[in-house]
Amino acid sequence: MSKPSSGLESISEVARRLTQQYASLPQVEAVALAGSRISELADAESDVDLYVYVTSDIPLEVRAGIAAGAPRAEIGNATWEPGDEWIDSAAGTPIDVMYRHTRWIEEQLDRVLVQYQASVGYSTCFWYNLLHSRALFDRTGWFAELQTRARQPFPPEMRRAILAKNYPLLRHNQSSYLHQIELAVGRGDPVSINHRVAALLASYFDVLFAVNELPHPGEKRLLQHAAGCAKVPREMEQQVRAVFAALEDGDVVARINELIDGLDDLLRLEKLAEARHD
Repeated sequence: MSKPSSGLESISEVARRLTQQYASLPQVEAVALAGSRISELADAESDVDLYVYVTSDIPLEVRAGIAAGAPRAEIGNATWEPGDEWIDSAAGTPIDVMYRHTRWIEEQLDRVLVQYQASVGYSTCFWYNLLHSRALFDRTGWFAELQTRARQPFPPEMRRAILAKNYPLLRHNQSSYLHQIELAVGRGDPVSINHRVAALLASYFDVLFAVNELPHPGEKRLLQHAAGCAKVPREMEQQVRAVFAALEDGDVVARINELIDGLDDLLRLEKLAEARHD
């Protein structure tokens, strides 16, 4: 965790202060700290990610009151998860608060660990987030129980589901990402190329973390996370970087084929080739 700047409140003090304010609200079941601030990957630009678990919505005016006086406060963001963002005046640190209903997050965990439902990319991110959260407030012990339920081995059924849903999208299906990129290259459409490359990499890493029986860590620092995996394609990082370099000055289709070839080799080595098309 970063050292506090001279004269400013420390990150831990900010988190405790905000947690006390949320804990005073009757609908708040738990507050947890997650993200890079509790990992070894934090840097000076890392924000404080607080997850507030509720049984009913907190009124916007109450949420605005907690952020009162902060510069650049944005209350009621709903682009991704419902949340608020501001710069904490006491610490000078970006604060990112996300609000989750307790029933909703329970359903997200069941989707992975009970129903084995894969997504197109990022299939197990909520599971990872729960596993790598630090409870700051837990009114009834509900969050501790949820984390206990989350601490289980990666289900083989979920690994098969992720591979079956995501691997064919890379270049096997008629509407695969590679085919879409080939069409976009032919049209000279750089925006479409970028969009489909990003989607391809989302499914690529979903498969890679599933092969390693690890929950997906999310969209940031994926190469660093992947470097810690025991099972990775040879020259994976160089191949990923080559794809991005080719967006500007090379043959992106050839570089993508090399990237997928490496994943093919890994799946054959791990005897997972059959799971790719279940």
